Amino acid sequence: MSTQTFVLPDVGEGLTEAEIVQWRVAAGDTVGVNDVLVEIETAKSLVELPSPFAGTVGELLVGEGTTVDVGAPIITIEATDAASAGPSTIGQTEHGAPEAAAAEGEGAVLVGYGTGGSVASRRKKPAPSPAERVASSVGVVAKPPIRKLARDLGVDLSAVTPSGPAGEVTRDDVVKHASQASVFRNLETPEWGAVREESIPVSAPAPASVAPAQAAPPAADSREETIAVKGVRKATSSAMVQSAYSAPHVSVWTDVDATRTMELVKRLKASPDFADVRISPLLIMARAVIWAARRTPMVNAAWVDGADGAEIRVRRYVNLGIAAATPRGLLVPNIKDAQDLSMRDLARALEKLTLTAREGKTSPADQHGGTITITNIGVFGMDAGTPIINPGEAGIVAMGTIRQKPWVVDGEVRPRFVTTVSGSFDHRVIDGDGMSRFIADVASILEEPALLLD
Repeated sequence: MSTQTFVLPDVGEGLTEAEIVQWRVAAGDTVGVNDVLVEIETAKSLVELPSPFAGTVGELLVGEGTTVDVGAPIITIEATDAASAGPSTIGQTEHGAPEAAAAEGEGAVLVGYGTGGSVASRRKKPAPSPAERVASSVGVVAKPPIRKLARDLGVDLSAVTPSGPAGEVTRDDVVKHASQASVFRNLETPEWGAVREESIPVSAPAPASVAPAQAAPPAADSREETIAVKGVRKATSSAMVQSAYSAPHVSVWTDVDATRTMELVKRLKASPDFADVRISPLLIMARAVIWAARRTPMVNAAWVDGADGAEIRVRRYVNLGIAAATPRGLLVPNIKDAQDLSMRDLARALEKLTLTAREGKTSPADQHGGTITITNIGVFGMDAGTPIINPGEAGIVAMGTIRQKPWVVDGEVRPRFVTTVSGSFDHRVIDGDGMSRFIADVASILEEPALLLD
């Protein structure tokens, strides 16, 4: 048996620090290879770090809620690994990358969410797996595509209230249940405070060794609180300031008759080909942005400052970013090579992206390399806005709420579904005619989705 010191590794994101969110083990616990030791929060995501060896937990060297640098020791383990000859430090190779496996067994993963394993811990048992949650769904009336959707979303069909005419569970029932469960779980779980940045009163800050979820509540007469700027909030604020003060923003917008978009959404929802996929106007908006970007490539470009001077990098592909408001803050995951996806595949990608973001499990890779972004402010009841461009991109499009308004059609005032499409652009990269043409193209698709057949 030898004492091993595990240091905070570079989890493959090029980051320099991370916050210890929650220890999954305690001193004296027995751990095996790939058992999760700790959950950390980087500037981009929540990551579970598994153990690269088996043994007994010695000492937790860093308290929950503490931000530490990459390479700092965080835990010691009395390893039973026969290949370990003496004390050592595990976590990084000489090149700064996380080690991939331990001597006792291959497959130790230090990046992402680790490999499942049971820890002999005094702490509460982990949440049931998706397979366990759906194990009691056998007697429920639901079509095979709906059952597959429930399995993918980890939904227990027996807990879903059916709305079908014959008492069957529908796709909308499953999606609604998954969305509600995600929100309620985030609100009710004890780990919520650690994930969303705990508010700590100015008059009584908690010591670093106290977990955020255990911090003392504000005094009854406290009128001010402070919120630590770290994790996603820190990264977002830095990126937005950099973008706002380096790229000259120009915004344009137009009102759109989106009635035919709403009709198409209704038809797709009724189509058997889309029975297990969530359909919303955002899907048509996404296709519109991809189509319009092909016609005006400069909105999908980027301004790059290099050693030999600045250049404009035009991308011939679309990694479509979707701004997502999550309990951890603003995230902008993107769908890689969205231009190659069919309508159905794009709908699936949007659904997966949204649910993953809500769960706080968006990976760093999914947030890297975006080329243009959509922000759906309509879900908050907003008509239009002037969003800030995501760093590394030249354009961001905002989709406002869709509501019935009086609209002139063929000289007559009729009720139509109307929305506003707005966008902000880097004026160094694209001129007024280009950004106006792009927004007009997006509006044209929302007014007449049949143009997508071109």
